[in-house]
Amino acid sequence: MPKSRSTPRQAKKARTLNPARRRYCSFCKEKVEDVDYKDLTLLRKHVSERGKIKPRRTSGACRRHQRQLATAVKRAREMALLPYVTALPAGEDRKRRSRRRD
Repeated sequence: MPKSRSTPRQAKKARTLNPARRRYCSFCKEKVEDVDYKDLTLLRKHVSERGKIKPRRTSGACRRHQRQLATAVKRAREMALLPYVTALPAGEDRKRRSRRRD
């Protein structure tokens, strides 16, 4: 049987929703039905400099458009329109190799 605590747990502070910071889906604003894998300028905005797909909280896309965006990026990678990963800068490349020595 677990020990009971003498002091009650403190409730977590609730986040206050700031309407000025509310982010709306740019695809919904422009009334985009489907995200196209051939639109590379749009896809590059939603991919980090490392080549990773940005999450919804960063990109501001709604759930539906984020799924379409992820699928479009994956298709563009498969068609060799976007790289899977970008090259590391020269300094970071050496750091990574030094850690992996056995």
